[in-house]
Amino acid sequence: MRLVKKPPLILKEGSKRTEGEDALRVNITAAKVIGETVKSTLGPKGMDKMLVDRLGGIVITNDGATILEEIDVRHPAAKIMVEIARTQDSEVGDGTTTAVLLASELLTQAETLLGFKIHPNTIINGYKKALAKSQELLQTLSLSVSLTNLKILKSIAESAINCKLLKDKEEYFANIAVQSILKIQEIREDTSYADIEKIQIVKHQGNSLSDTLMVEGIILEKEIEHPDMIKTVDNAKIALLNVPLEIEKTKFDTEIRIANPLDIKSYLDEEEEILRAMVKKIRDVGANVVITQKGMTLLIEHLLAKNKILAIKRVKKKEMMKIQRAVGGKVVSSVNDLTPEFLGDAGHVEEKLIGTKKMVFIEKCQNPRSVSILIRGSIEHLLHEIERTLIDAMSVIADIVRNNKYITGGGSIEVELAKKLREFAIIIGGREQLAIEAFAGTLETIPKVLAANGGYDPIDVIVELRAKHSIEKNKYYGIDVFTGKIVDMNDLGVLEPLLVKLQALKSATEAASMILKIDDVVAAKLIAPERRAGAPGVGGGQLPPNLGPNPMS
Repeated sequence: MRLVKKPPLILKEGSKRTEGEDALRVNITAAKVIGETVKSTLGPKGMDKMLVDRLGGIVITNDGATILEEIDVRHPAAKIMVEIARTQDSEVGDGTTTAVLLASELLTQAETLLGFKIHPNTIINGYKKALAKSQELLQTLSLSVSLTNLKILKSIAESAINCKLLKDKEEYFANIAVQSILKIQEIREDTSYADIEKIQIVKHQGNSLSDTLMVEGIILEKEIEHPDMIKTVDNAKIALLNVPLEIEKTKFDTEIRIANPLDIKSYLDEEEEILRAMVKKIRDVGANVVITQKGMTLLIEHLLAKNKILAIKRVKKKEMMKIQRAVGGKVVSSVNDLTPEFLGDAGHVEEKLIGTKKMVFIEKCQNPRSVSILIRGSIEHLLHEIERTLIDAMSVIADIVRNNKYITGGGSIEVELAKKLREFAIIIGGREQLAIEAFAGTLETIPKVLAANGGYDPIDVIVELRAKHSIEKNKYYGIDVFTGKIVDMNDLGVLEPLLVKLQALKSATEAASMILKIDDVVAAKLIAPERRAGAPGVGGGQLPPNLGPNPMS
């Protein structure tokens, strides 16, 4: 009789392995759960999510990137979906929900094809061909816009303001987003570029959303501490310093021995003279506003107040860089280096009381390369959501600055692409044809979800959209989620940057392809939380998170 030997133990005890079709289906299921999580947030009639962290902090939002950042995702495949949202947000600033939904649906379609015994690599090749064709078609379907065409720019920004809290105020906030980006745009290597990091956003609870405003300059959450110092300066000449206006302490311990009491007065007089010389230098170069990253003594403040010079101390480096971009000038590391050429200019500097908080406004700057937005609102959670919404709106305008092409929204482009891809699939033929047709079906998920979130029947909507798009001139027709009607999105003003759609398709396809190529998952045993501080590889603890369908703790 032949003895059956026990297979050798290769993995460490406690490790868990899932392989073959099981691994693939479990990963697909986990990714689909993430898609379902954000599905109901798509579009202007999407629902919000309330996220409560372990400390009781609350976030209320319908922003896909924020939702996926806040939830505790543990499954490896689900983490790939979170990476999609993160990449989409960092690259183009909008379209995170669309990217995640497309990736989720691509995997759903792939699961069906796997049931027909089509190899994952064949599906991936079909998806890649469909992506390349979609990118080509998007270039032909896109429209160009000039940065002087404020009407279209505002329509693009309004389409990105996907927040019911701003109902009837979309135009006002879209205008703020457009003007902010146009103020800070610059030319880099012969191409236009806008960095939204140069836009300072200050939130302060109180008043209403209508009191939100843009300042052509910088808002400092500082107050002028000396009671005798002037609070308002017109035609400001601003000295930017990275040096303390005080007698610096020595870097090593020193001992001064004074035999004569009169020498003490001489020593103090000498210190005072040094400080007076600093103020004289500032006054002589023509500065009437001083902003420093360091501190300043009471005597310096008193002397500056006497000379009618407004002073602000302990400004953060990041804020100082924004001030420099707004007012011009140069930050100097020594008062002796100050010259009139290094001074910045602002039309008006004033300390204002905003609600219960004092702030310094540096405004009316000539050609500012940094601007500020002061957001007002009655509820703290509202302020955070408005900030996220404004960042989305500014991001899409920044995308237009980089690439001046836009496309129509409302699911119109997705339906048109799906129609063209089905024609393309017939030309390709073979098993890859099925994958390309699955890609086309995936694209139609967007109008279906928009319809469902608006309270309409997705089947009726997609049938009507296909009928409209069968006529060539109707290629920009999509769903108006407020009326349920199929209308021309160009006429309705539902527009979005071409870059957003290109990135969403690319990210979704890459993520789906990556998950489809995984046929083996080996998970090591996790170390118990109380033992994680110890050496790696210690025994005990718990098994890895369930590699089943639930990707979240």
